[in-house]
Amino acid sequence: MSDMNQLHNRAVWFDIPIADLDRAITFYQAVLAIKVDKAEMDGVSFGVLEHSEGNGGCLVPKADEVIGDRGLLLYLNTEGRIQAAVSAVSANGGKVLEPVHSIGPHGFRAIIHDSEGNRLALHSMSDQ
Repeated sequence: MSDMNQLHNRAVWFDIPIADLDRAITFYQAVLAIKVDKAEMDGVSFGVLEHSEGNGGCLVPKADEVIGDRGLLLYLNTEGRIQAAVSAVSANGGKVLEPVHSIGPHGFRAIIHDSEGNRLALHSMSDQ
């Protein structure tokens, strides 16, 4: 994690539990339009979301921790491409729970299930 992440952001890292690593990597690369690298540490494989210019996170194989209908709601940045991101959800094994909608002065969001069943929000300041 860079100093920028630690000094200027409230959330500095996140782990997203997943059941199938390759499927999840494909999903997040398509929806977020970023690189996700497969890595290994202490014999455990995981996916690292590209984060050179901001907050980052991992896709961590923990199928028993996937919670799709409650709990913390993580907003992922799809700035300027939320419609394309939402289109990629179903095409990559996810489900759109709430289509793109206004959240007032805070922009737009869509609530989805990722390819693993996690409930997440996609966010953009514009509805494009």
